[in-house]
Amino acid sequence: MKFSTRKTAVALVAAGLLVTTAACSGGGRGGSGGGDAGSTTDSKGALVGIEMPTKVDQRWIQDGDNVVKYLKAAGYKTDLEYADNDIPTQGQQIETMITKGAKVIIIASIDGGALGQQLDDAKAAGVKVIAYDRLLTGNENVDYYATFDNFKVGVQQANSLLTGLGYLDASGAKTGKKGPWHVELFAGSPDDNNATFFYNGAMSVLKPLIADGTLVVTSGQTGFSQIAIQGWDPATAKHRMDDLLAKSYSSGKIKLDGVLSPYDGLSNGILSALTAGGYKPNTSDWPVVTGQDAEVTSVKNIAKGEQYSTIFKDTRKLAQQAVDMTEALLQGKSPEINDTKSYDNGKKVVPTYLLPPVVVTKENYQKELIDSGYYSEDDLK
Repeated sequence: MKFSTRKTAVALVAAGLLVTTAACSGGGRGGSGGGDAGSTTDSKGALVGIEMPTKVDQRWIQDGDNVVKYLKAAGYKTDLEYADNDIPTQGQQIETMITKGAKVIIIASIDGGALGQQLDDAKAAGVKVIAYDRLLTGNENVDYYATFDNFKVGVQQANSLLTGLGYLDASGAKTGKKGPWHVELFAGSPDDNNATFFYNGAMSVLKPLIADGTLVVTSGQTGFSQIAIQGWDPATAKHRMDDLLAKSYSSGKIKLDGVLSPYDGLSNGILSALTAGGYKPNTSDWPVVTGQDAEVTSVKNIAKGEQYSTIFKDTRKLAQQAVDMTEALLQGKSPEINDTKSYDNGKKVVPTYLLPPVVVTKENYQKELIDSGYYSEDDLK
């Protein structure tokens, strides 16, 4: 999918960068090298574009604010834009960043494969591109990727589901309980590359237990295309959960024991459907529901015993990593990376830095989220 571009302006920007860019030897920052980082002179004060997908989700507001804060503290100018989950808007915003002279653009995409023209234009203008949390696919002009270990996120979600059900204890050891437990599965948006990592990680744990009958997916829906929720939309998740309850559990003969949800927004929709379907929170009949992103509403639900778990991805650390990468590129150095194998975008394996995710439950949310300063006590009242 291509958007209109300002070819003349891009060419002028490219020509300007050719004049101001000088060759400089690359240098690592203690991690694996990432190849030719390029270089710029007088990098302090350079403009950095930050492109975020939406303000609907709390986490993207936090991400954008943190990236801006850290970049400004390091002495750089910033241009932060949100695309309202509209792909053409995101494309146009990136084009504007290029024409305004951004030296690096940090992009959290709506659709990782829809920005090919913008990536080509960035390359032509000498602009470096960092994919932020969501991989940019189908184009070689992606320089680096900063994200969390997304396969591990899926593994953690599956294991927390099993812990909530009682198959595993808090240490991850088997309890000896055999089930069977009746569960339903949800996956993220098909246009988000991360969604398949979450799904594959979770299914690496759950598939053998489905095969041996420990877990029973009553609806029979286990394939990614069957359980994916377009746009990570909570209302769509609620509608699907309503439908699952009506078709597979309305007779009262089977109790739903757990729901694998890959994101807190979907979890909210699922919880609403469960309540509407007659399930009572904080009773033995209330299903175990997982999540991700430690959003305020979901943390409150965890504290109340309505959502079992979420995956905490400290966006402060992700923002700092993206800023560290940006600063290295602007100084002509190779950013620190720790993964050179996992993230093939269809055109290249993108050099990546992976951050560790953390499982949060009622037992540890105080330590992980409040004591760490991510949230205050007032945030969770």
